[in-house]
Amino acid sequence: MTQAIQPTPTREAPITSIQPGGGFCFSLEAAWGRCRRAVLRRLFPGYVQKMAALRQGSCEGCPHDIIDSRDLKLVRNVCGYSFLPEDDSFAWRGRIGFARAGLCELVVFTLCLVTPMLAFAALGNGHDPLWFIGSGVLAAVWLFILSFFRDPPRKIPADADALVSPADGTITHLGEVDDPTFPGGRAFRISIFLSVFNVHVNRVSRSAKVTAVRYFPGEFLDARAGDCAVRNEQLWIDLEDDVLAIPIRLKQVSGAIARRIVCWLRVGESVARGDRLGMIKFGSRTDVLVPADRVAEVCVKVGESVSGGSQVLLRLRA
Repeated sequence: MTQAIQPTPTREAPITSIQPGGGFCFSLEAAWGRCRRAVLRRLFPGYVQKMAALRQGSCEGCPHDIIDSRDLKLVRNVCGYSFLPEDDSFAWRGRIGFARAGLCELVVFTLCLVTPMLAFAALGNGHDPLWFIGSGVLAAVWLFILSFFRDPPRKIPADADALVSPADGTITHLGEVDDPTFPGGRAFRISIFLSVFNVHVNRVSRSAKVTAVRYFPGEFLDARAGDCAVRNEQLWIDLEDDVLAIPIRLKQVSGAIARRIVCWLRVGESVARGDRLGMIKFGSRTDVLVPADRVAEVCVKVGESVSGGSQVLLRLRA
């Protein structure tokens, strides 16, 4: 059944980084990058020259200060420079089991929680149980933070007609919507609510080319609220499917706790099904929209839990 017309946000803002909404940890990491580059230029000019020779691509009038691959982390979606895999000495940071976009948060929370946790344990000295209770509470919070930023590997289905889930979470909406901003005006939409206990790394649903990335500032209502789709901060990723040449739209929508949307995809680049595209930090919603007349089989139902990258949501018609 076709639902009412899907409302759309009205205020669009330019994208200047992988986390267009900014944030404390983002600003902290950017400041650390400026200090690191100043030290490298002052003390290691040979390294700076070497990396300048290895740098690929071009960025006309580039406002970004790029020495090595670490400097691309925050701006890879808006900067034309890159490094070959064999010249990226820091690629291992994306293989440690935690979301690379959340490593700064992990460091900050670890310093803020583990230091007083150890102090509680030391002051308890084996006698006062209240000190150990406080230490235990801080340890539980720290373990939760570690769990939130986890980035487990996923086995990606090989079915040629499958569209996989872009996120872990629970299906909250499933059906056709009239959407004037989507090609053809009508789409089949699947909405996924991500609780604070889900993996928050988002993945690409189909192998495709990125045709547009749009950012809309907004509010931070509960991601399950009916009007969060128009009022909340969100980011849209438009793709053109490699096999079927159909449009696909992924929407990252903030929530009451989630305030930071991350997307590092660059317009014009090609991505594979299951590739990581970004994340939403601390509870959120992810939508995927496809042309309603190209849906051959729906493989999930409302209320079902799904896994990003590995679970088939529906199959498309050629």
